Amino acid sequence: MDVQKILGMTDHTLLRVGCTKSEIAQICEDAVTYRCASVCIPPCFVSDAKECIGGRGGVKVCTVIGFPNGYNTAKAKACEAKGAVANGADEIDMVINMSLVKDRNWNGLREEIRAVREVCGGRVLKVIIETCLLTEDEKIALCQIVTQCKADFIKTSTGFSTGGATAADVALLRAHVGPNVGVKASGGIHSLEEAQAMIDAGASRIGASSVVKAAKEVCG
Repeated sequence: MDVQKILGMTDHTLLRVGCTKSEIAQICEDAVTYRCASVCIPPCFVSDAKECIGGRGGVKVCTVIGFPNGYNTAKAKACEAKGAVANGADEIDMVINMSLVKDRNWNGLREEIRAVREVCGGRVLKVIIETCLLTEDEKIALCQIVTQCKADFIKTSTGFSTGGATAADVALLRAHVGPNVGVKASGGIHSLEEAQAMIDAGASRIGASSVVKAAKEVCG
């Protein structure tokens, strides 16, 4: 197991309600020290994280849109994403509107993803589909839609619903998204071994709050 490879694929995450500016600063420092892909933080801390990281180590600032329930309007999500970009976000993780999925309103779903895609410009867009709430057919349909809308990643979970990432879901998503779409496994990943299992299943990015802590125990 290549610990540094895992860390380099990890979005070091802190999305807990009530997290503080000092906690955000700490995960930024940890992300730089351990050469993570990004920090994934609430939108209100984007400018703080951008300043704290200061471009060090190539660590990106990622934030969440429509989080965690996703039932905002497409216009509201686009506005939120536009503000995050203006504050310095390099990557955007948006939550889909689950009601559109259950109503099989695929055009409405495409509309909201494309609205956020447009304001992101060339920045990375990850689409959170909350796999624990979906049937297999719905997951496959969403793989096709995310690919059509030219998102950069499909992401399993918010970590705030009834379940998180599973290796089986990661493999399913990897099998059905286009070749230019990555799979981000997020939610319930607590160890380096669990992160590696997700990578082995096809994940190209890991979202976790515990992977850096586990790496500290291994690497010091």
